[in-house]
Amino acid sequence: MSERIERQNKRKKTGTGALGALALAGAGVAGGWIVYSATMIDHDLPLPLAINSEKHLFTGRISGLLNYYADESDGGRPLVLVHSINAAASSYEMRPIFDYYRDQRAVYALDLPGFGFSERSNRHYSPKLFSAAIADFLRDIVEEPADVIALSLSSEFAATAALEQPELFHSLTLISPTGLSDNIDKRGSQESPEKDNSQFLLNLFSFPLWSQALYDLLATRASIRYFLDKSFYGAPDEGLAAYSYLSAHQPNARFAPLHFISGKLFTPDVLTEVYEKVNVPSLIVYDQDAYTTFDALPDLLLRNPGWSAVRITPTRGLPQFEQMEALARVVNNFWKRAGAG
Repeated sequence: MSERIERQNKRKKTGTGALGALALAGAGVAGGWIVYSATMIDHDLPLPLAINSEKHLFTGRISGLLNYYADESDGGRPLVLVHSINAAASSYEMRPIFDYYRDQRAVYALDLPGFGFSERSNRHYSPKLFSAAIADFLRDIVEEPADVIALSLSSEFAATAALEQPELFHSLTLISPTGLSDNIDKRGSQESPEKDNSQFLLNLFSFPLWSQALYDLLATRASIRYFLDKSFYGAPDEGLAAYSYLSAHQPNARFAPLHFISGKLFTPDVLTEVYEKVNVPSLIVYDQDAYTTFDALPDLLLRNPGWSAVRITPTRGLPQFEQMEALARVVNNFWKRAGAG
């Protein structure tokens, strides 16, 4: 009996020692990456223009210094493009739409706070900040009702701006919007409400010792390529991948994305509190998307007759790169209906 107990104790000691060794090894790897991030990674790479057009700066009323691209040579009703939110987001995501329409009408692309050439300071990033930036831009720069196209999570910000200030919008188009997933019930609330951990996560991710190193893991070329692979039916656009890496390696580039991965930038009950109440002509363009689903879309179309939806297939969230002609046909038809209405 004593021998068996002794063998068990030896196994426990061996197991504890192995776990301790693994923990030390993990801490060593993490510490090494933190040092590598701080000393070997360039966080101020040269950043070219995301769009080959004039670049302008203005100061939003609460959103700080904002950058936008503009081509006003053809006049007409303005078209305003709003990129998505992710670890390496930029107006390059909207470049195919900008280039397609720049010879037909006035086109603008806005860098949201924390991205591109807009202010990237260490501050509180929130849905209110982003929707205010869109509204400020439409009111103070565009100065007339515009056709607005927003991508992914930024759809929530654009829809909020349209709900609060519909006079700024002629129409609203959302490409692969968030807020319509199967974790939202028919009234827009979470099926199984849990404690909001977003502030805890933000505090954890933003801890000064490792916040830059953590972000650098998300912003490696391999990581950017991995996430882009999920958004393309075919091969990812090489220009977008290259620009995303450069944009993610700018001073203060981590602050807005860390709010995003913490969950701080999603609007609670956006389906019922925003989408169902929007009162401007609105279109949803969708197909497959690795990061969201559209289960609640049929209910939205029933509850708000101002919405329509068109599926462009095969795409995975970025139809402007793989199906630009099809996207143009869809939005052109929508704008004609909106104008007639």
